[in-house]
Amino acid sequence: MSTITNPTATPQRTRNQKVGLVLCGVYSLANVPSALVPTPEGETGPPLGVLVVGSLLGVVGLVCTVLAWRGSDVALRVAAGAIIVVTLTGLPAFFVDVPMAIKALVAFSVILTVVAVALMFSGRRPSPVVD
Repeated sequence: MSTITNPTATPQRTRNQKVGLVLCGVYSLANVPSALVPTPEGETGPPLGVLVVGSLLGVVGLVCTVLAWRGSDVALRVAAGAIIVVTLTGLPAFFVDVPMAIKALVAFSVILTVVAVALMFSGRRPSPVVD
């Protein structure tokens, strides 16, 4: 028995997935200008390389969020990966001596990433097997 599917049909996103994509897009957009504001000399903060990676991943995440909104499953995965990696670059803040406000901001970004990714992948149904 075989199932006939329309390969050109784009998957419909659920409301939860759209909310997750909006959160991903906003978080990605917030990371885009990070390389333009490097850590001042003599202050504790991320190195310029980490800021550049954050900016590049912000752009990738933003573009992939738009493509995922339009129905691309590959872009959905790439957008999720981009915000996960950006969040991982902030985790060292928990292990160095930085102001508590920075640690709270990183904790907020971790929670935001978990919620966004969970929503982005909620309601996904496996595609039917075509024999």
